Amino acid sequence: MPRTARLDITGVLQHVIIRGVDRGDIFLDDDDRQSFLDRFSNLLVQTETECLAWSLMTNHVHMLLRPTQGKLGHFMRRLLTGHAVTFNLRHNRTGHLFQNRFKSIICEEDPYLLELVRYIHLNPLRAGIVKGIAELKEYPWSGHAVLMGCREMPGQNVEEVL
Repeated sequence: MPRTARLDITGVLQHVIIRGVDRGDIFLDDDDRQSFLDRFSNLLVQTETECLAWSLMTNHVHMLLRPTQGKLGHFMRRLLTGHAVTFNLRHNRTGHLFQNRFKSIICEEDPYLLELVRYIHLNPLRAGIVKGIAELKEYPWSGHAVLMGCREMPGQNVEEVL
């Protein structure tokens, strides 16, 4: 049975989630995370896709994205294929890295936006990766540090969230 078509509309804000196959790790070290983040940031700028929130976990990623020019599917294909190829070469492995296709949930901007930004950015805290809000402010693998002015990431839309 074919899967249903995804709603992929330019200008619509979407909560995007990607997971590793069998909930396996998609980042084994900080080099993997930095490679993904560099690719992500470059694609945001190239495709003029707006990012309001993001968080890299060990076996999954949350992003809040609004494509302004093209389709989200094209952006995600470039991001995920590039990361999978780099990851597989670097770690001498073959096969799929991601479980199924990415999940995307349309976000109603007014009532849900700030709650979703909080949910995404607090993921490392809830998972016990960081010990508190002060540590989250410096944590390099979440957009929270960018919102707090402690880091920079080209492509992240700080003004709209603040």
